[in-house]
Amino acid sequence: MKSTSYYPVIMTDDVAATAAFYHEHFRFEPKFESDWYVHLQSREDDGINLAVLDGTHETIPEAGRGRVCGLILNFEVDDVDCEYQRAQEAGLPILQELRDESFGQRHFITADPNGVLIDIIKPIPPTAEFAAQYSEDALPQDQ
Repeated sequence: MKSTSYYPVIMTDDVAATAAFYHEHFRFEPKFESDWYVHLQSREDDGINLAVLDGTHETIPEAGRGRVCGLILNFEVDDVDCEYQRAQEAGLPILQELRDESFGQRHFITADPNGVLIDIIKPIPPTAEFAAQYSEDALPQDQ
């Protein structure tokens, strides 16, 4: 299979509020809007997309209808400290305080109105223990 695009779709019971959340706090713009589906694209990078879907819509097979469960959206950013401050000022829930991880991340975790976890990450150099687990081309470097 040769994919031409990939993006997560969040199933929710409140499409408008969820789309508004990602528009306001994560700089996504709607590219298609209906009452049951909104396709969003990053203002900074048109290759980064996210969709919001009414989880009870008829296009979803009965067995898959509902809400999101067990999902984390990772956003890698240049300045995680700035994003952390912005999230705090906006009153977003901070579920994991900003911290450095020995496996090579400086990050914090918030959530959207549906409880979807959002991990805001800046790759950092890992400890020697974790550096050995990376392939050479994926090892985070000092930036």
